[in-house]
Amino acid sequence: MARIIGITGGIASGKSTVTDFLRQQGYQVIDADQVVHELQEPGGRLYQALLSTFGSAILQEDGRLDRPKLGAMIFGNPELLAQSSQLQNEIIREELARRRDLLADTETIFFMDLPLLFELEYDNWFDQIWLVDVTKETQLSRLMARNALSQEEAEKRIAAQLSLQEKRKRADVLIENNGNLEDTLAQVDQLLKTERRWFYHGTSKLET
Repeated sequence: MARIIGITGGIASGKSTVTDFLRQQGYQVIDADQVVHELQEPGGRLYQALLSTFGSAILQEDGRLDRPKLGAMIFGNPELLAQSSQLQNEIIREELARRRDLLADTETIFFMDLPLLFELEYDNWFDQIWLVDVTKETQLSRLMARNALSQEEAEKRIAAQLSLQEKRKRADVLIENNGNLEDTLAQVDQLLKTERRWFYHGTSKLET
């Protein structure tokens, strides 16, 4: 059976830097955010569910989902955030499980990038969990720059997730991503070498 590794981290921690490198090395990566985007395309299961719940106010003129508008609507509003999360999580979990099981039949090692891995209790899907780790200051500055948010808006989005401090306690591996790109990728490269050595001597599990 395949060895499955979960990649997670706080918002704006640099997970895509790690997953891009993994793909360059020839590994398959299931990107939860990309899966969600596909499900939110017109006609997709999430698109229909969100439209039924929040109405046409969350759509652009061309009928596509206006993700920034939806995000602005639900972040900072605990009731709406909970409603949106409950609505989407079951659909997303089913699709992620389907894609996981397909790769488990063909790959020896593959990765799943789930920003809310701990929050949504995906822990038991994985043989190991890697956390892309940054300081709170780095996370805040990156999020403000990336999404053109005020400090207050960025802090609200960070607060909506489990703290990095708690994630560090629950992850198996920490990938420090405060410095330069070369240092981050060197850590990942060393982890991959360890995984390849493990594969020749170990066994893996897959819990549904």
